[in-house]
Amino acid sequence: MRIKIYTRSFDLRLYRLSAALHDGIDCVQVVRLTDRTADGYFYTMLKDEDCDIAINIDEDAFITDPQAVNDLVRLMIEEGYANIGCSDAGSGLPRSGNPKVTNPFFNILNLRLIRSKFNMTDVRAYTEDYEPYYPFFLWMADNFKTLYLPAHKHSDGISTILFDLQDRRICMHSWYARFYSMPDFIVRRIQKDQGMQKARIDALISQAYGIRRMALPEFGAGDKAAFIANKVIRWMIKVPQRISRWPGKIRKKLKK
Repeated sequence: MRIKIYTRSFDLRLYRLSAALHDGIDCVQVVRLTDRTADGYFYTMLKDEDCDIAINIDEDAFITDPQAVNDLVRLMIEEGYANIGCSDAGSGLPRSGNPKVTNPFFNILNLRLIRSKFNMTDVRAYTEDYEPYYPFFLWMADNFKTLYLPAHKHSDGISTILFDLQDRRICMHSWYARFYSMPDFIVRRIQKDQGMQKARIDALISQAYGIRRMALPEFGAGDKAAFIANKVIRWMIKVPQRISRWPGKIRKKLKK
């Protein structure tokens, strides 16, 4: 089985910090995908015929036990699971979505198995729009076996700790990465109940590196310049994407 790690990424600095913790996971390639929609990200994976098993890891999810990930991949193959992840209505998540859906901060997807039945028309028959990726995950839950993993809330009151069935800590997911390096006055305009998240997320990153007994990467002037340039490019692409979706959102609200 050809295994790849995929990350839907917006912030290059955060991605680099998260990706360094992928060390120890058995895979043939690590792929950073940028400028993909929340659902298009998964369809991009499905189109990659050189990948049989996809390990989806958010850039604000920090791996603490790579061997646990490897063992879950083996379990997936042996037991015929199409999807392994955490229920979007799990007790350790700061949200309450559909329990059949796994939140995509961490998933293992058997792409070879999923392709055997995948049909976009069937997926689009699912109309729940809590999140753009819900139709895909609901279709998958109805057509294949899903393994739901337990999760608990971190002591910081927001982050989620994901465990395997042997109670090994797989990763820690911070949430609110979109506010990681956004100025506070902008955050207040976008989401008033959230402030700057960088200090909390950095503390979680330090904890993950401590658990792994790894030194935090040191970024030089060239790295920092690349981070700024990448962010400018990402915003230049993201803003028009958001604006282009406004008509569809307005139509949905009018229908309701």
